[in-house]
Parts: sequence; C-alpha cells; structure tokens
Amino acid sequence: MCGALQPATGIPPEVVQLTQVGPAVAVAAAALLWPGRIRGRLAGTLPTRARTAGPAGAAEPAGPAGPAGPAGRRAALLLTPVLITALCVCGGLLTSGSLPVTSPRAFAHPLALVVAAQFLGACAEEIGWRCHLQPLLRTRFGPVTASALVGVLWGLWHVPVFAQEPAYAAGFLLATTAMSVILGLALEGVRSNRLLLAGGFHTLINLGMLYVTDETTAATEPMLLLGAASLAAAVLWIAAARRTGHATPDEIIVATAPGTR
Repeated sequence: MCGALQPATGIPPEVVQLTQVGPAVAVAAAALLWPGRIRGRLAGTLPTRARTAGPAGAAEPAGPAGPAGPAGRRAALLLTPVLITALCVCGGLLTSGSLPVTSPRAFAHPLALVVAAQFLGACAEEIGWRCHLQPLLRTRFGPVTASALVGVLWGLWHVPVFAQEPAYAAGFLLATTAMSVILGLALEGVRSNRLLLAGGFHTLINLGMLYVTDETTAATEPMLLLGAASLAAAVLWIAAARRTGHATPDEIIVATAPGTR
C-alpha cells in the first residue's frame, strides 16, 4: 500500500520511501493488541537515564573497557558502513575499472534533506527489525541465529528485489542477512539508544548505496559486491565476538528490563 501511494505523494524515492514506515506501523498495530509485551520488547530503544544499584547507590558498571565494551562496539558499528562501502568501491574498481559516484547535486533536493529523510526512514524500519523483532527472537536463539533470521525476513520484505535477476536477489539477501548479524552483535546487551545506533548504521549504508556505489540500480554486479562486502564485515564481527568472549544473558530482554537499565 505504501509503495502504491508513493507516486501520488510526489516524494522522490531517493529522499525517502514510504515502504520504510511499514515495520513501525506493524509495531504500532501490535502495541494496540499487546501494549505490555510491546513495551517490554522496546526497552532500550531510546536514551534512558542511568540507574543506580546497590544500597550505596553505586552506578551500574559500564561493562568491559576498550573495543570489546559497549562504547567500543557502538563506534565500530557506525564505522562498519564505511568499511562496507570501501570494499564495494574496491571491488567495483577491480571488476569494471570505474566507479559511478553520484554527485549530491544530481538530485533536486538538498543533501541535508536527503540525509534527514533517510535517517527517519531507516529508524522507522529499525523500530521493527532491531528494536522489536531482534529482542523477541533473542529470547529463543543465540545472537547470530536471531540476527540471521531477522536479516532473512528483512531481505524478503523487500519484495520488488525479487523481480530482478536471481543473482541480484541473492546478493541483496546476503547483504541484509550479513548486515543484520553485524547489527545484532553490535547491539547485544546495549541498554539504550538502540534505535539511534541501528538507524545510523542503516542510514550510512543507504547513503553509500545512493551516492558512492551503484547498488540502487538493478545492476547485478554491484549488488553482489555489496553482499560480499557485507559478509566480509560480518565475519570480522563474528571473529571479534568470539575472540573477546563477548556474551550477554541468554535473553536480551533480561539485559534491557526496566530494573536493570
């Protein structure tokens, strides 16, 4: 329905796609039926005040220091889209010898508007994917499995992609699954700002696809490069998680419960 309404609104797809609000609308609809459950699943979505613990009111430990800690993972998460885009650039230069960079002036709308609209659209998606569905599946599966399942659903939700060549659709599905694993590992145990972090990652990926590489077209090769680059980045995240022994409680909802935020 959102896709059908898009032409009537006159909003260019490069500014924002109305279909991006679908997951947020779904969560809102579910909240009308199960308000308590949805509220619990969305714990940690937005910034929260630091709570104290213990009789002396000591602040809750912030977790391990360094890159393995929450702060390090947040920074690494927002740098990962740069890595993915750079890998796509290198792959494009090696395979075709050129890079179809798009100037911001190529669009009728200013860059600031495109960035802001992309961020809002990405956050509308991430309310459903990483703020609701990921914690829900995380109560039943490990972080990689839960993230991969969200990534597959995320990819299948982009129905028009599967009207393209099978290789194009396969590259896109690989990219969404790999990027979902990255997001799942990065947000594991994060107790606030989950929406801003996931939305920021999603926005940077979309902007890279829009301005730097050629994945927004129906060309198969750039989409395969995006899938391969995302997979390479996901492997690095999985290796880092195993090396540091990073793990949170079996149920992420325990880490984001109101009493422990």
